[in-house]
Amino acid sequence: MPNAKVIFLWCALLLCGSRTWSAPTPAPDLPPIKIGILHSLSGTMAISETVLADIATMAIDEINAAGGVLGRKIEPVIVDPASNWPLYAKKMKELLVQNKVAAVFGCWTSVSRKHVLPVVEELNGLLFYPVQYEGQEQSNNIFYTGAAPNQQAIPAVEYLMSAQGGQARRFYLLGTDYVYPRTTNKILRSFLLSRGIPEQDIEEVYTPFGHGDFGAIVRQIKDFSKKGRVAVISTINGDANVPFYKELAEQDVKASDIPVIAFSVGEEELRGIDPRLLEGRLSAWNYFMSIKGERNEAFIRKWKAYVQARHLQPLNARVVTTDPMEATYVGVYMWKQAVEKAGTTDVNAVRAAMAGQEFQAPSGFTLKMDAVNHHLHKPVFIGSVRRDGQFDILWRTQGPIPAQPFSPYLAKSRK
Repeated sequence: MPNAKVIFLWCALLLCGSRTWSAPTPAPDLPPIKIGILHSLSGTMAISETVLADIATMAIDEINAAGGVLGRKIEPVIVDPASNWPLYAKKMKELLVQNKVAAVFGCWTSVSRKHVLPVVEELNGLLFYPVQYEGQEQSNNIFYTGAAPNQQAIPAVEYLMSAQGGQARRFYLLGTDYVYPRTTNKILRSFLLSRGIPEQDIEEVYTPFGHGDFGAIVRQIKDFSKKGRVAVISTINGDANVPFYKELAEQDVKASDIPVIAFSVGEEELRGIDPRLLEGRLSAWNYFMSIKGERNEAFIRKWKAYVQARHLQPLNARVVTTDPMEATYVGVYMWKQAVEKAGTTDVNAVRAAMAGQEFQAPSGFTLKMDAVNHHLHKPVFIGSVRRDGQFDILWRTQGPIPAQPFSPYLAKSRK
């Protein structure tokens, strides 16, 4: 005689009638979300840009390991514009038209960004730009995760003019000959004039990309310093920084005598120079690797593990994190958050969802995307180069400050 359990099962089957039951089938795999990485892996800018492609892929790998975005994996499409400015525009078009990427993370110099700008606007793409720049721009299709002039250049000069910074009264503005240095120096010249510095105490000099002979320029800096306390504001970009700092050391120009503050020299650039040659030189950034705190320590640990696992650098190389790396990392995660908020990768929806996005950055601050001007609110730090290639932080803002993409000082200079 069947037991009670068997009878119960028979009854259940009879009650089901003609219904059938089958195990749920898994949903078909969703296609990946493609995003573009547009950084020079060769040429004069590779010294700065290669690592940004790497940190972007690290962020993507982290997001994929945590389940991706909207249930889909992210697939990076990496292209090399080879430090060739028109090629940036061509590669951007390929990313948007052929690869149909949802967003692009890339560019370093303003000249590369200016070449890309009309393409990304015409095709309604999204570019996340991770480097400090000269401002005077605001695009519906670009999110600027680097610093505007009031978040780097102006605080740096204010520091040099202060008692803590040495009370400089003469300024030598030295840069690479393209839009970022020239526009930044227009802003700084106007700012200095507003602070009572006369025209004759401001000198501007420009060199081409990849310039290698700074002998005459350093001699000119030394002569310029004979008439008063001089500070050098360097907007030199790319590998030209190496011969410049070597020449300063060769001519025995000490940091204590003529301070040099750079806007494009960080931990990555120092890996290519003996840091003893730069000891005491200054940089202004929105992040330094030497910042203390759990968020930064975790960021550094993850990056070092990623470099080792991917064999990105020789085993004996110094592994460092930098300001543009942090800005890239923050940008990738903010884009992810915006996509999840919008529920789609549609550019118009993601753009709207980016307004007010916040992220707890390695710097220890919570960064916020301005709801109107597409720029991050960022802290500012002044650091001094140490012999180990790191920075002692000499000064910092109390917290993040909103960006002013259109400088009031440049507006004054036009009147």
